[in-house]
Amino acid sequence: MTFAMNRLYHVPLSPFCRKVRLTLAEKKIEVELVEERYWDPSPDFLRRNPAGKVPVLRLEGRVLSESQAICEHLEETVPQPPLMPRDADTRYEVRRLCAWFDDKFHDEVTSKLLYERVNKKLMGQGYPDSKNVKFGSNRIKYHLDYMAWLLDQRRWLAGDVMTLADFTAAAHLSCLDYISDVDWNRHAVVKDWYAKIKSRPAFRPLLADQVPGFPQPAHYADLDF
Repeated sequence: MTFAMNRLYHVPLSPFCRKVRLTLAEKKIEVELVEERYWDPSPDFLRRNPAGKVPVLRLEGRVLSESQAICEHLEETVPQPPLMPRDADTRYEVRRLCAWFDDKFHDEVTSKLLYERVNKKLMGQGYPDSKNVKFGSNRIKYHLDYMAWLLDQRRWLAGDVMTLADFTAAAHLSCLDYISDVDWNRHAVVKDWYAKIKSRPAFRPLLADQVPGFPQPAHYADLDF
């Protein structure tokens, strides 16, 4: 499925953009990636999304925003391979976990570590707030423990098959892994889960990301990390 004008306006280390990139790649929908400085938005970008947020996907002439809405739209329009289960109870669990990572994990961890260490520098907003970094470093342990509890009962986060919940969690953790803020030795089951997702062809473009001023750690693109 290829359209020359399909574009995803994104930033490389945005978990919300990465979730959409993983979904697009898994469904083999080709798009041009366009980096967008959303903190200094152009009038054109604000016309595409008045909320001034990434990701924004231009697909077949339509302009789509909000990562969860984009991913569910892609699921409905390109159902293969599926990223949402067929039964209502498991679909609920997928949506619950997507919200867990995009809301709770984002607020307690991603925004406290990634945004303090990387985004502030990119935006010219000064130095990391040590209190926020300390808080995020502490809270990620709780979330890794919760993931381990889920994965002790299930093959994947929401059930027996890989779903959008796994991509959502991996999108956040991959951003934090880029800055070496994930203790993969805390739970072998979580490390094994991430290794499975990291090995998927859809994940390869994320492993090739390079952010100026923030070189990849040695383990980041290593499938046998």
